[in-house]
Amino acid sequence: MIASPCVKVCVLDAARGVCTGCGRTLDEIARWSEMSDEERARVMAELPARRDAASVSPDALRLSGD
Repeated sequence: MIASPCVKVCVLDAARGVCTGCGRTLDEIARWSEMSDEERARVMAELPARRDAASVSPDALRLSGD
């Protein structure tokens, strides 16, 4: 099973329709446990480009001490 990309920074970017922490859409977040390994792998492969498009690194969003 592919691990969740969640970084516990759950803030929706309404303009882009994705979480600013992990880069997933609300639909992807809601369906994550129901997705096939292939679907999760596809989403995981897309996340770096989504984060680059937002110019936000999940590490930059982490609160100190997490």
